[in-house]
Amino acid sequence: MRVSQLFNPTLREVPAEAEVVSHQLMLRAGFIRKAAAGIYTHLPLGLRVIRKIEQIVREEMDAKGGQEVLLPIVQPAELWQETGRWDVYGPEMFRLRDRHEREFCLGPTHEEIITDLIRTEVRSYKQMPLLLYQIQNKYRDERRPRFGLMRGREFIMKDLYSFDRDQAGAMVSYQKMYDAYIRIFSRCGLKFRPVEADQGAIGGTGASHEFMVLADSGEAAVVYCPACDYAANVEQAESHPRPVPSENPTGGRKKVHTPGAKSIDDLSGFLNLPKSYLLKALLYQGDERVFLVLVRGDREVNEIKLNNALGGFVQLGLASRETIVKTLGVEAGFVGPVGAPKGMEIVADLEVALMNQAVCGANEVDFHFTDVVPGKDFKIDHIFDLRVVEAGEGCPKCGAPLEAARGIEAGQVFNLGTKYSKAMGATYLDENGQEQLCVMGCYGIGVTRTAAAAIEQYHDADGIIWPIPIAPYHCIIVPVSLKDEAVAETAEKLYREFLTLGIEVVLDDRDERPGVKFKDADLVGYPLRITVGSKALANGQVELRDRKSGQTDLIAVGTVAAHVRAFIHNALEHVGD
Repeated sequence: MRVSQLFNPTLREVPAEAEVVSHQLMLRAGFIRKAAAGIYTHLPLGLRVIRKIEQIVREEMDAKGGQEVLLPIVQPAELWQETGRWDVYGPEMFRLRDRHEREFCLGPTHEEIITDLIRTEVRSYKQMPLLLYQIQNKYRDERRPRFGLMRGREFIMKDLYSFDRDQAGAMVSYQKMYDAYIRIFSRCGLKFRPVEADQGAIGGTGASHEFMVLADSGEAAVVYCPACDYAANVEQAESHPRPVPSENPTGGRKKVHTPGAKSIDDLSGFLNLPKSYLLKALLYQGDERVFLVLVRGDREVNEIKLNNALGGFVQLGLASRETIVKTLGVEAGFVGPVGAPKGMEIVADLEVALMNQAVCGANEVDFHFTDVVPGKDFKIDHIFDLRVVEAGEGCPKCGAPLEAARGIEAGQVFNLGTKYSKAMGATYLDENGQEQLCVMGCYGIGVTRTAAAAIEQYHDADGIIWPIPIAPYHCIIVPVSLKDEAVAETAEKLYREFLTLGIEVVLDDRDERPGVKFKDADLVGYPLRITVGSKALANGQVELRDRKSGQTDLIAVGTVAAHVRAFIHNALEHVGD
């Protein structure tokens, strides 16, 4: 490809709308253009990156026995109503009606429609296992689409669905996909970690792992053990209770005046006590159910764990000020479990049950109780692991201190069990002629998000640094001056030689200053740059620069093509090492 013919409109300034690096650089480098909030046009270079990621995904899915299908984007509401998810998805689902007033949605995911296909086509155990996948657009009406391709309303995704005879077979399929995902993200040249994860709105039972591309800008926090293979999203990470020793207990609770001490920080300072001695009492509302949640003052409530522990709500969040006052008769900041209204459901974290000298709100403005003993001074209805795990805590597998990192979720694998097959009647006849439910799994990769995550992980002040496997082109040839006949001829000769050898190459044949060409090459992120200049050419050489390392070498004109081909081949062979 010649740059003079390439549709690659670059920008010198950072667009005001772009908040994160990947969004900024994809706009500046001419990979995408905004059509509407969260909806983007993919320009030629951006689409080449996407197609390369798709090809890696296809190869690995096919290698595990996957078969590609293409499911409809427009899905009938009846299928979603069968599983009860028509209402669960809420406003994130794009909904529409046809001319006959029948309801449809734009598919945010495809569990229902693939299950409908299987229940009509699969009759016998001999037809399974099945691994069916597609790569296509998904639609979710995000409340606040942001970060470019990281959180859009239209995005490209690979989703594979497995159908097995039993749970044992389903776990074989799960392991196949887990292994395939390791290979996919390794082949893309990314640094990542598979972490234990929550099922979320997809639902199901059993195992689930998120594949996190590590990046400082990642939205998700993960904890991992440097001594073993344990890693988990903080929403899912298992906590181990750590008791706080008592200090001179008085033998009975006391009511103390704490004027203006509404926050944990205020109360800790006022009483000169560590936050670990305080009780944080929060009124939550799950759908129509209201309950009091207790964690230690130095901890945070993990709402995912809370929701899972209590059976799962469509809507869960902190109760409004009006609800707190109406229910407890006091403003937030002085709420506590002692003397809570009769019938108030109290849910406590594991560590709360171990406290024997706690401080909590007295349900009266400007007053708290000290020396409170949970279970004695107030009842606890449920005790669960409810808190967010922090770096430095012991690994649940080996006990070594956990470390924390930020990550971008680029893929997730789910064991769905029979959630969808039971709701929709996807059954088969076993060896004995008995009807059984299909056991399912779901496996997704955000293709466009993976492209953005790669930029978040690999960039510098000058632009993108693409890993070679997913770079739009592997190298660019830059003639310093087209007015120099020898320079122009050598650049053209090398360009044709590279094409003959099957090297993905771009020739910058624009009549521009060398500085402009170099800046554009770095911005776009071509892994290799061959500079043809009169000075080096006088010695029969050209300059070869590695974008990632910045190393520059002078290579003989006659050997540079072979050198570049060997470099690319070696990089592709050892990607992920």
